[in-house]
Amino acid sequence: MWLAAIQLISGRHWQDNQARIAAELAALPPERPLLALLPENFALFGERQGYLDGAEPLGNGPIQRQLADWAKTHGIWLVAGAMPTTIAGSEHIHTSSLVFAPDGECKGHYHKIHLFDVDVADNHGRYRESETFSPGREPALVDSPFGPLGLSICYDLRFPELYRRLTLAGARVLLVPAAFTAVTGEAHWEPLLRARAIENQCYVVAANQGGTHETGRQTWGHSMVIDPWGRVLACQPSGCATVLARMDAGLIDELKRTMPVMEHARLL
Repeated sequence: MWLAAIQLISGRHWQDNQARIAAELAALPPERPLLALLPENFALFGERQGYLDGAEPLGNGPIQRQLADWAKTHGIWLVAGAMPTTIAGSEHIHTSSLVFAPDGECKGHYHKIHLFDVDVADNHGRYRESETFSPGREPALVDSPFGPLGLSICYDLRFPELYRRLTLAGARVLLVPAAFTAVTGEAHWEPLLRARAIENQCYVVAANQGGTHETGRQTWGHSMVIDPWGRVLACQPSGCATVLARMDAGLIDELKRTMPVMEHARLL
């Protein structure tokens, strides 16, 4: 089984980003099953109004139709890392992850719970996702041939209790689409990802944005696949590219047998 993280440097316009994603998907290896994760803001990476204008209702819209078509055409599990989706009766929107099966059906979705309201020492400076987005309320798990997929988005990575809930519910692969800034990414991206893999004994697939965007924002890249022992199996430091690694489902079972940390936990 293949796990793939697609790294992009997305811009403001869906058509441009669409072409880049199509090229990465066309270059995937032919073996199946294969899971491909897109980063946060894969479709639209811009300013507040762009997200509001480009938001789609869940289950309908040109971006979601394209995602479903790609999943069918390539016979893959395609996870739309995060895209803007509308909220009925609200001026705010969600940032949402959607999971498409090889038949093109959307098998589940997740609305980002933890919003990035932070000041960062970079050329953007002030980040306030809550001015545009409303937080989700529930974790999400989606069944797949890789085992249950635990969904998360970017800033969620700093909140280990989310991943522990996903793991206790049965997750075997944790997905982390992101647009981590260069400053925070250099400091914390890999340590946090490896910790989530180690403490939960799960595979972690992390797809980040990876360069300087037309808005001037800089993202860290270093998309990677990590095994349940915390080993980085593949990593892409910067630029647009896809990282791939094979999943050994038996490794999860072996670790849970030889080091049963979930059974030993006393504060759950």
